Amino acid sequence: MGSCIICGTDVGGSRVCDSHQEDVVFDFRGDAPDDLVPSRFYRGVVDGYAEFGVFVDLAPGVTGLLHRSELDRRLDSLDWEPGDDVFVQVKGVRDNGNVDLGWSIRQADREFRGVLVQESSGEHLPDEEPGDEDETAEEEQTAEAETTDEEEAADEETAEPEERGDDGVAANEESDESVDETVEATETVGSDAESADEEADSGAESETTETEAAVTDDEEEAAASEGSEEPAEAERDDADAEPERVSITTLEDAVGDAVRIEGEVVGVRQTGGPTVFEVSDETGAVDVAAFVEPGVRAHPDIEVGDAVRVDGEVESHRGDVQVESDALVLLDGEDAEAVRRRIADALTDEARPQGLQPLAGDETVAELADGLLDAAEAVRRAVLESRPIVVRHPATADGYVAGAAVERAVLPLIRDEHAKSDAEYHYFTRRPLDEPVYGMDAATNDATRMLQDRDRHDEKLPLFLLVGAGSTTESADGIDLLSVYGVDAVVVDAAVADPETRDAVDTLVSPELADVGGDKTLSTGSLVASLASAINDEVRDDLRHLPAVSYWADAPERYVDLARDAGYDAERVAELREAVALEAYYQSYQDKRELIADLLFSDGGNLAAHVSEQFREKLETEVETADANVVTEAADGVEFALLDTDGYTHRYDFPPTPLLLDDLHRRRADGEPFATVGVGTDELYVRATADVSVRDVAERAAELAPTADIATAGVREGKIEFLSGERDAVEDAVVAAVAESF
Repeated sequence: MGSCIICGTDVGGSRVCDSHQEDVVFDFRGDAPDDLVPSRFYRGVVDGYAEFGVFVDLAPGVTGLLHRSELDRRLDSLDWEPGDDVFVQVKGVRDNGNVDLGWSIRQADREFRGVLVQESSGEHLPDEEPGDEDETAEEEQTAEAETTDEEEAADEETAEPEERGDDGVAANEESDESVDETVEATETVGSDAESADEEADSGAESETTETEAAVTDDEEEAAASEGSEEPAEAERDDADAEPERVSITTLEDAVGDAVRIEGEVVGVRQTGGPTVFEVSDETGAVDVAAFVEPGVRAHPDIEVGDAVRVDGEVESHRGDVQVESDALVLLDGEDAEAVRRRIADALTDEARPQGLQPLAGDETVAELADGLLDAAEAVRRAVLESRPIVVRHPATADGYVAGAAVERAVLPLIRDEHAKSDAEYHYFTRRPLDEPVYGMDAATNDATRMLQDRDRHDEKLPLFLLVGAGSTTESADGIDLLSVYGVDAVVVDAAVADPETRDAVDTLVSPELADVGGDKTLSTGSLVASLASAINDEVRDDLRHLPAVSYWADAPERYVDLARDAGYDAERVAELREAVALEAYYQSYQDKRELIADLLFSDGGNLAAHVSEQFREKLETEVETADANVVTEAADGVEFALLDTDGYTHRYDFPPTPLLLDDLHRRRADGEPFATVGVGTDELYVRATADVSVRDVAERAAELAPTADIATAGVREGKIEFLSGERDAVEDAVVAAVAESF
């Protein structure tokens, strides 16, 4: 008979009851998949990766698939290597022997309540051999039987004569047969009695000696106790002494040591085993595991934002530093205030950059130094406060360059701040926008995600950094939605910001906010590259070529020279720009972090050159088709190229309409007053050689076609929307309004 190793319940031949199957991890030593028990957790070894998941060996010849749909994170963010020990759950075994595996949050023996070895013949504890339990039971039964026999024999020997009945009478009758035998028996009895008396005397002396010895030992122990009273008290004083607080940044060198840390709780998540509190002090952040029962919330009174003191042991958990909590105490009063003051002082000192050094010494950027330093401080503070950062940028080459520059600067700071290896995916998100407008669709998506993360994972509300978007009136409603929840927003845009947005965001960097002199030609990528260098000066050399990449044409010579000094000639810069533009179009809602990083920072030339070649082929084909179907006309001395984008472009394939019109306009414009207008079903785009305000054009066109409901939809890309039934009237009105603007 066996008993459950968790609760002791009698479970027959097993070692764990049904209710505790998922509380135990098993080492599988069977030789067939059919021996696996669904829902149980097993230790395995990573065999290798595939596009659809991870193969895990549970035993020689028994391999299962952990499909990517079972993961709680992206497959490419797993840090498992072939040969690593991992823990998985068996979801089921198919008829063909394939084993389906599930994700296990618990990835260490200590996170389970017990460990068992499962063989084809049964289960046993790791330190037992198969059959040990049966042998032990047989030995116990044999011992019990021998004890019973000995007790029965002793009872018979000590029984009184009258209790022996007939056997005693027979013995008396036999003793009368011979007087000699009686005499001999009497002498024998006398001799035995004398021996018994001598043994009794000897036993008494021995007992006295043992008693005296015991008294002597007690006296010696008492004396020793008296003599060692002061050292014992000293040991107790040492044990009662308060441990010295250490900073979180030192924990990597303290694995295996008992430590005390103090900080603020910046995150709480419940796993299938312990409750994990992320605690941050003035130097960094670390996970603290507190265990009550598997899946049960430890310290339910402690929430995000609380100041706490943790005593525990430093461990290495799947390559990350973690503190196993022995005591987690909620601080209040002066103790809590001291923790928060210490963190706040450190944040102020560390978050503000020492100064701004614009890339290539750009004077236009230097004029915006105060705003850029404010933006850099906001980003650095978010990292130090363990606040997620969400970067929004247009899905264009310029937008991607800007977003990638910030990403390059922030990710190393997050890695330094957080012990977890996947923190850079948790605390930094870059989400491209289909258009350079932060509208209600994007804001609603962001608000939904951040509220879910707050309620489900106790995350702080994020900092939003909008680059190349968010500075126009069209973004006001989206930013207002974020402000309802008190979310901080930072906007950095190389274009002139609308007055309506200045009070809607916490930090706004725009050329119009300073008396900018010098060259006013500025891209968002070049502006944000200097911002990124202020956020993290250690990546400055990595950013030197980005400003040149962000310009489609007429890049300032200072940035061209800077890129050349960094090893990127004009041809290489063009390849990068075109490759990023092509990848920005496909799956524009995804950041493509690793791919963009390879293109901009790690590619030796082959990837960018290959993608750039595709870009040129696709663009050339579309431009040739569009150019052959352009209608030209003149109005008030301005030549117009008009293109029906519905009829003569592939609207749902590369290149996107704005990029196609940009290239078509560059090819046709020859310095004379010239404008290109692409007209679709209910939207049109304007390109002009003069500094034409698209908003002014829309307002004037609305006067000329009052029933068309004309409105600007994207100032940055020259987009105007209207009612599709008024298309012809809108085209005429826009042409007239553009001509008036020259």
